[in-house]
Amino acid sequence: MERRNFIKTIIGTAGLLPVLPVFGNIFTEEPQMKKVIHKADSRGYADHGWLKTYHSFSFAGYYNPERVQYGLLRVLNDDTVAGGMGFGKHPHDNMEIVTIPLKGVLEHEDSMGNKKTIQKNEVQIMSAGTGIRHSEYNHSETEEVQLLQVWVFPKEKNIKPRYDQKIFSETERKNKFMTVVSPDTSEGALWINQDAYFSIGDLDSGTALDYKIKKAGNGVYVFLIEGSAEVAGEKLSRRDAIGISETDAINVKATAASTVLLIEVPMK
Repeated sequence: MERRNFIKTIIGTAGLLPVLPVFGNIFTEEPQMKKVIHKADSRGYADHGWLKTYHSFSFAGYYNPERVQYGLLRVLNDDTVAGGMGFGKHPHDNMEIVTIPLKGVLEHEDSMGNKKTIQKNEVQIMSAGTGIRHSEYNHSETEEVQLLQVWVFPKEKNIKPRYDQKIFSETERKNKFMTVVSPDTSEGALWINQDAYFSIGDLDSGTALDYKIKKAGNGVYVFLIEGSAEVAGEKLSRRDAIGISETDAINVKATAASTVLLIEVPMK
């Protein structure tokens, strides 16, 4: 598929708990942790020659009515772009867009006047707000670039578009979760127009960590970038994911050296 037609295709897609009386006392049932598992090979996939892409949620030519979004998380694309290729200028509005390069260098240009490059250990965020146009190209003519792009519905619509990017030290996420995107920037994270939090951890085999939900009512989508791990008692391999809600904390245990992305979002 030509890039122009591909981009047109993208733009066109875009209870109460019972109360139980017992011997005159009132008890409520404890909420049960909810889980949804998305195995890597269950994702949508497209090979456009210049672009190989996996879709965790319905996107472009991939549609699954059971995989449209997770809470306010709308898109998680796992892209590999060939040397010298990329996405030409295209529009967005009212979406929070986070890009996480995994390999190579990505070149970005937008209608706000930003012309930047981002690479591994950097994170980029845009609030599309009232509307922006941008392009994304592989900065190299010969080496491929790999990236994750994540879309989250905004908390406030029609804000002034904005752009930011930042380098995050690998040592600060060694065997711990480092927050890289947050509505609270006091700890150095990039700001997002939503009650959402992105955290990344590089865990040695055998390392176990608890992740505490930062805002009541949020769920967490855990995406295993590399390695293998047990998350909330479920076994995950490379590029597997699990969505977890109705809990205050989750346990992540690496069963091999692993890189873990946690995306905490409101469920409604």
